Amino acid sequence: MLNLLNDHRTVRKYTLEKISPDLLNQLLESACRASNTGNMQAYSVVVTTDEVLKKQLAPAHFNQPMVVQAPAILTFCADFNRFSTWCEQRQAEPGYDNFQSFISAAIDAIIVAQTFCIAAESVGLGICYLGTTTYNAQEIIKALKLPKLVIPVTAITVGYPEVLPEQTDRLPLNGLIHHEVYKDYDANEIDRIYAEKESSDFYNQFVKENNKDTLAQVFTDIRYSKKNNEFFSDKFLEALKEQGFLQ
Repeated sequence: MLNLLNDHRTVRKYTLEKISPDLLNQLLESACRASNTGNMQAYSVVVTTDEVLKKQLAPAHFNQPMVVQAPAILTFCADFNRFSTWCEQRQAEPGYDNFQSFISAAIDAIIVAQTFCIAAESVGLGICYLGTTTYNAQEIIKALKLPKLVIPVTAITVGYPEVLPEQTDRLPLNGLIHHEVYKDYDANEIDRIYAEKESSDFYNQFVKENNKDTLAQVFTDIRYSKKNNEFFSDKFLEALKEQGFLQ
């Protein structure tokens, strides 16, 4: 299992081979055994395999090619609709139209998503997380016909890899793990932690192509700028209001 986890790769190109419904159901069943808050399972997974529906979802994910090419897209949603409906039908008054409930359900959905990904990789499938899910939640809500108290928090494409890409780098473990209490970073530690990333040919080319002086500037000015973060924050907050998690 450790070898499997250490061999994780993000797969964006898939073969034409479909995933059998039986296998997909087995993977989903395993994923839904994951830990969750209060055993409420306040999440839902929308499995999209229809070509027309995938094309409808593609713009919300910035038309990344794998959204249409992958045999399946799984959208993991924070969902207090089902549980609240159950409560109402059992003479119990639900109180889950609030931000705390969204956070609990979002954590549940993300745990299920990662459990599914590990299960999928264990049988030779490849996955790619779609970070665009919360950027354009409103568009996804419309495409998937999500009711109140249901909101997408993450999505993945899944299929059989056409090629296995190189693994992406990771920061050294001693730059990520804190023992007993959080230990803040000084300038020397920051230099050490990011030294390998900043010295790689791949990232140096990244800096050059974007006409920047440092790799950090690529992230702050282009990939995840303050302007874009604030724009998509406002969009997602509005989606949370529309879906009933914020007043």
